[in-house]
Amino acid sequence: MLVQLTTLLEDYGVWGLIAVAFAEASFFPIPPDALLIPMAIINSRQALFYALVTTLFSTIGGVFGYWIGLKAGRPLLDRVASGENIRKVESLFQKYGGWAIFLAALTPIPYKVFTIAAGVFHIAYRPLVVASLIGRGLRFFAEALFIILFGPMAQALLAKYFGPLTALVGLAVVLWLVLRQRKQPCRPGLGSDMERPG
Repeated sequence: MLVQLTTLLEDYGVWGLIAVAFAEASFFPIPPDALLIPMAIINSRQALFYALVTTLFSTIGGVFGYWIGLKAGRPLLDRVASGENIRKVESLFQKYGGWAIFLAALTPIPYKVFTIAAGVFHIAYRPLVVASLIGRGLRFFAEALFIILFGPMAQALLAKYFGPLTALVGLAVVLWLVLRQRKQPCRPGLGSDMERPG
């Protein structure tokens, strides 16, 4: 079913990519990579443009997910994630602030769970947008550049190595944050801005 839906959306080109990038960030099960990668391979000259479109509309979709969480609250979050995962997400927000959104935007962690949770937990709005733009941008532009460098063989390489690679990058960021917090108090920035609005 999901494969058929992906094929159908591919027929709509950039508009299909926009729809998936927006929807996946808040409720849709198909990741935008599933359209971005084959579209970029077919037309590598447009790969960076596709990455830009995916980044922007995924971030906009993340804002929509935030709004859904803000309005629909915890019951909705309980439907898209288990209680244990919700507690882990909240713990990540408390420890790392905006960096938690960045990690979800970059790695295979379900991004929509974090965008909805950000609304449920009333996380500050600006770090959500900044972290989403940076994390989603790194992910999608890296895929586009990979395709430009390796051509059609990039699809198999990305399927095999990209998930673990982004997970390693995410782990490196977490380790850096832990070491940074031990050495000095948190300075204003992506992490410290993540607080409940007054």
